[in-house]
Amino acid sequence: METKELEFTKLIESHKSIIFTVCYLFSKDQEDVNDLFQETLINLWRGFGTFEGKCDVKTWIWRVSINTCLTYERKKKRHMETVPLSMAINLFTDTDDDTRQVQQLYRRINKLGMIDRAIILLWLENMSYEEIGQIIGISTKNVSVKLVRIKEKLKNMSNE
Repeated sequence: METKELEFTKLIESHKSIIFTVCYLFSKDQEDVNDLFQETLINLWRGFGTFEGKCDVKTWIWRVSINTCLTYERKKKRHMETVPLSMAINLFTDTDDDTRQVQQLYRRINKLGMIDRAIILLWLENMSYEEIGQIIGISTKNVSVKLVRIKEKLKNMSNE
């Protein structure tokens, strides 16, 4: 083994408890702890050649270990595992009258502008005019006026 590798191995051997402690604090799952430990070792190795000793080596190991775990957590949050949801109904294949009317309503709503679409959807959720106004950022009176206009637009739309 080369001198650099021997030095690194001795360093890790004498400070592995620091690395393990940090990794364990960021994950109680043994598999994640092992992954974090390995990732930390890789980052320490990458920085070992450029470590200038401006701070204590123990401080450097803590910093690299913590930063590695923080980066790992950020990456994990960005790639959250998704679970598919299944619906008991399929609005696209049901053919009863109620379903066709709902489909028609949604097609018409999708033709509205973004604000009008938001207002009508909130109204369909049985929210009060006051709640809608607070969410959208307009007065209660303005909600009332806009809803009358939106409903009129929806009535006058073609059945395309």
